[in-house]
Amino acid sequence: MSKKCCDHCHLEYDASLLLQDTSFETPHFFCCKGCQGVFHLLKDEGLDTFYKKMGDATLDPPKVTMDDTSRFDLDGFISKYVKSNKEGFSEIALVIEGIHCSACVWLNEKVLSKQAGIVEVTINYTNNKAKIVWDGDILKLSEIIETIRSIGYNAYPYDPKSGEERATAQRREYYSKLLVGIFATMNVMWIAIAQYAGYFTGMESNIKSILNFAEFILATPTLFYTGSVYFKGAYYGIKHRYVTMDFLVATGATLTYTFSIYAMFSRSAEVYFDSVTMIITFVFAGKYLEVLTKKKAVDTLDAFGSSMPTEVTIIKGDEKILSSVDSVEIGEIIEVRAGDKVAIDGVILEGEGSFDLSRLNGESIPILSQKGDKILSGSICLDSVIRYRATNTFSSSMLSKLVTLLEDAMNKKPKIEKLANQISGYFSRTILLLAFSTLLFWYYQSGSFETGLIIAISVIVIACPCALSLATPVATLVGLGLAAKRGILFKEAGFLESMAKCNTLVLDKTGTITKGKPEVVAHAYLHSFDKSLLYALVNSSNHPISQGITSFLKESENALHVKQLEQIKTIEAKGVKAVFEVHQLLGGNAKMMLEAGIDVVMPENFDAFSHYFFAVDGILVATFGLKDSLKEGAQESIAALKELGLEIIMLSGDHVSVTRDIANEVGIEVFEAALLPHEKADYIEMLRQKGKKVVMAGDGINDTLALSQSEIAISMGSGADVAVDVSDVVLTNDSVKSLYEAFVISRKSLRVVKENLLFSLLYNVVTIPLAMSGYVIPLFAALSMSLSSLVVVGNSMRIKNVFKRP
Repeated sequence: MSKKCCDHCHLEYDASLLLQDTSFETPHFFCCKGCQGVFHLLKDEGLDTFYKKMGDATLDPPKVTMDDTSRFDLDGFISKYVKSNKEGFSEIALVIEGIHCSACVWLNEKVLSKQAGIVEVTINYTNNKAKIVWDGDILKLSEIIETIRSIGYNAYPYDPKSGEERATAQRREYYSKLLVGIFATMNVMWIAIAQYAGYFTGMESNIKSILNFAEFILATPTLFYTGSVYFKGAYYGIKHRYVTMDFLVATGATLTYTFSIYAMFSRSAEVYFDSVTMIITFVFAGKYLEVLTKKKAVDTLDAFGSSMPTEVTIIKGDEKILSSVDSVEIGEIIEVRAGDKVAIDGVILEGEGSFDLSRLNGESIPILSQKGDKILSGSICLDSVIRYRATNTFSSSMLSKLVTLLEDAMNKKPKIEKLANQISGYFSRTILLLAFSTLLFWYYQSGSFETGLIIAISVIVIACPCALSLATPVATLVGLGLAAKRGILFKEAGFLESMAKCNTLVLDKTGTITKGKPEVVAHAYLHSFDKSLLYALVNSSNHPISQGITSFLKESENALHVKQLEQIKTIEAKGVKAVFEVHQLLGGNAKMMLEAGIDVVMPENFDAFSHYFFAVDGILVATFGLKDSLKEGAQESIAALKELGLEIIMLSGDHVSVTRDIANEVGIEVFEAALLPHEKADYIEMLRQKGKKVVMAGDGINDTLALSQSEIAISMGSGADVAVDVSDVVLTNDSVKSLYEAFVISRKSLRVVKENLLFSLLYNVVTIPLAMSGYVIPLFAALSMSLSSLVVVGNSMRIKNVFKRP
């Protein structure tokens, strides 16, 4: 007997007694689950250099009272991979190995959902990633892993790097199985040609028996090695009382194989070993190509988080400290050099340089940032050395949020996909019933069991729940990936479907259509006053108009000092008031002044501007006129949106003359001005009561109520955090063009989903009756089944070309 060493303890054992672990790129062998568990733990924690230091030394196998899943409950493992959500439940992203059809997804979701303590389970078929939420007081993570393993699958925490390694290992495994199938198929076809030639010209029975046996030799490894994935899936499906697509393939091939063995030895009928070989090879080839296609679609989404830095340079006095990104706190000083990727959001304190934001917004043109400017995680410093103050932790920074949004979007299923999954859940059982009925019919019709069996096998093989199950998830994933590349982030895949059905677009003016940075173009000082007081008041507000006046004062006045104001209070949609020593300061719009009993004097040339008034002790002392310019491409994008058949409405809190000018400039006929936040929300509610499906786009706190009332809420990435939180879609590049692209992608994705569903339904409606009528042999049934899945996948990839001209 051959001997082999355990990869952990290095003790030598009979090779047949060792446990083989294929979860790594190179298979590993262990003498017991204890050694296997310790090996996984060291590998996950980055401590696998232990084995290099260990050399040829041997260890005593670890004595464990629990199986290897106990490592999932260790504090280090929990802190690394498990996070707590807003409701206080535990949440983890797992990659489930062994999933190769939607039935596998359905099986895992069903079994896990029945576990006490499980709150939510969503599994994405295209990348085998599962989001699991559970109550840690009721259920341990190790018990969740054990449940997954009990139904024939394996699970590991999601990590882009290790996920890529496992995907590579799976592709290699599939490739070797496919090579065996192709080799056997090519040779069995030559034998089949010889048999068919002998059928017409005559062949001695002993020669025919030899050829039959040769086919048997070729069909056996194809069925049990290449087709092993289907037997495994079928076994665990039946174990848990579910009929899956694997069961259909395994049943059809096994029945044909078994009947052919009987025919070979009894010499009472024709053998169909060639059909067995080709059924498995054709179906598996389709599965292999499907795996490759899905991986390409997922690459775009995984790229967001795969290359994030794990450490940053912290500045403490004159000392530079290399620190983990997870340990950085708000307010700490971070240094980035040319070529470094920013890991945490912040504000620049020293230096200036160009930053590549293409990962965030899809734009290739670098942005020059200098002292006082914000920089976002995910951007790359292209030149010089920058020091900045962290304004967020790593987990709450922009890129971390985007990665989380994308993962959630990939896991959430659209309504149309849930419907397709429900249909495919009943599909396999229906096919088995039809196949059995076909066997009985043809047996009594022809008197030949062989005829009835072969036709029934064709029915089983040709039926394709795969095409039906692939129709939605692949198209959705391609749509999400394309959107992410162009700086459009859908928080859920279902929002693609919802947005495609909307017919009305409501736009906020400031920050959505315009740049949101009003500039002072006219001003009038009515009385002499200390301009430092005005500077202190506007500097205390983040409102775009206040910031515009702040910039104007910086440029036009010298030696301004920020006064220490007291009792600063922001009046929503009106302005700011404060106290300095004994002076009452008031700054804001005309409505605020009138409510304070201050007469507003409007200069003649101020009509077309946004207005800001400043009063000291009840006396109006200054008036400013500000104008906000359109975002680049706003006119062209709104014209393109109209061509899509959308009704476009603009809502603004600004006064009528300014709103009208902007509306005329971009070509919007319907607009409302001087609206308070709740009035914007009421307007959208009124539209929805009229039966309109509304998309609302905004960027500020004052848009939050309106965003929450719309069918689909879209926020600009640079907008207020609360607006981003309540939105369904985030435009990271702040472009009006992205609005148009979001509609195009969502509509194209939904159209492709419907095309896929229509094709898969028509395919089954046409081919199953043909097979039941005896017009399709098992060989062509297997070929057409594979092709139907590839047609669906290929059609889904057309979404990527939606912006390419023919």
